[in-house]
Amino acid sequence: MPTSHGERSGTRHKLKNRVRERGLSPVSKAIQDFDEGQMVHIDLDPSVQKGMPNPKFQGKTGKVMGIRGRAYILKVRDGNSMKEVISLPQHLKPQKY
Repeated sequence: MPTSHGERSGTRHKLKNRVRERGLSPVSKAIQDFDEGQMVHIDLDPSVQKGMPNPKFQGKTGKVMGIRGRAYILKVRDGNSMKEVISLPQHLKPQKY
């Protein structure tokens, strides 16, 4: 049987909420607002599958380049190249400093 290469393949432990974090994500994460040029951390929320960036960007930091609908366009370094990542605000956290 061929191996499945779905969009969440190989993420059994990476995309799993801890016991007390299960259920719906808070609404405050969905209505976050980021400005262009602001630095944000990508922190994937497994309870929201829509608008989730690729799991290889988990833990990376990027700069907000623009808005596309409700989602944000980020510029993230991936090795020696810069990639554009589209993500909903549920999967982003503002950088503190």
